[in-house]
Amino acid sequence: MRTISTNDLKTGVALQIDDGLWQVVDFQHVKPGKGHAFVRTRLKNIETGAVVDKTFRSDEKVPQAIIDRREMQYLYRDGADLVFMDNETYDQVHVASDVVGEQVDYMVESDNVTVVFHDSRALGVELPAAVVLEVTDTEPGVKGDRVSGATKPATLQTGKVVAVPLFVEVGEKVKVDTRDGSYLSRG
Repeated sequence: MRTISTNDLKTGVALQIDDGLWQVVDFQHVKPGKGHAFVRTRLKNIETGAVVDKTFRSDEKVPQAIIDRREMQYLYRDGADLVFMDNETYDQVHVASDVVGEQVDYMVESDNVTVVFHDSRALGVELPAAVVLEVTDTEPGVKGDRVSGATKPATLQTGKVVAVPLFVEVGEKVKVDTRDGSYLSRG
């Protein structure tokens, strides 16, 4: 296991602490007038998303986790798994749908995504901030019903339902924010 000094911590570095994988979200080197210097960190659990504050002694050694991010193409769903193909080696990888979570609602077959691995185990998928998807079902807009800010539910090609403005019709493409599922614009 590779170790690094707490003096070398940076935002985004992954650590393996207490049998979990943690990513440094924020850190601060503190040098009090009395006593020894220390490093105050805010860590986010890569697998669960939990955030904790942890303090380390200055120059303490901590185990660094090697996180591998690979550009892969989403191929298809195989039962409870999603199948991805590595764009460089063309190897196919099966990833459990519960690892991907709700992000599968924004992925269309043949999309390129970043799959995050640790020790050849998939931890999750990173998507772009916004994706363009086609509307497959929505109520037709009524002429004259153009109230500012009014929305209606629309089903996208992945099955995800989002609130869209009244003027959006079936067959149109819309840009959706992958962080919160909100409509951004026409695609």
